[in-house]
Amino acid sequence: MICVTCRAVLTLDLPDVVTLDHRCFGGLWSEDGYRREIESPNSDLLALEITHPGEESGTIIGIGCAWAILEEAHITILGIDPTYQGRGLGQWLLTCLLGIASDRGLTHATLEVRQSNHIAQTIYAKFGFTVAGERRNYYADGESAFILWKSGLQHPDFTKALQEQRDRLSGRFSTQPLQIRSQ
Repeated sequence: MICVTCRAVLTLDLPDVVTLDHRCFGGLWSEDGYRREIESPNSDLLALEITHPGEESGTIIGIGCAWAILEEAHITILGIDPTYQGRGLGQWLLTCLLGIASDRGLTHATLEVRQSNHIAQTIYAKFGFTVAGERRNYYADGESAFILWKSGLQHPDFTKALQEQRDRLSGRFSTQPLQIRSQ
């Protein structure tokens, strides 16, 4: 069985994380940037690591990061290796980030998403994110971003909805040869 684990990024993961950053984002953050995230008490930097049968160590196929700013979780990065996209792994990583934000006592979550990235917008909408504004010319190529917002991370309905998302994804993964774990 193939095992996918969501865990904190470690310093020894940095070369692999930077390589994945290049595959997903074209080199958004440097190794030093990721190192700062590991060292910051206000940052949660997570990796999805896939391990195939017979392998001793896994391969990082996803990265996600959220900053705790006052009562808000600002999701700064969420990416899955293009080879593994379309399997629900990005949604699983998002549930992990939102769960940590809730555990930290944060009440809101926000992020920016490319206006052309309809797939990501659909995923975020499944989690209750709504458009709160726009950042014109936000990306280096001049594309604008939507600012997405999600409130109620401390409300019992959020905890229930997050568990329902996890259950739905677990059901989806059970049809694939994947075992999902969070550490």
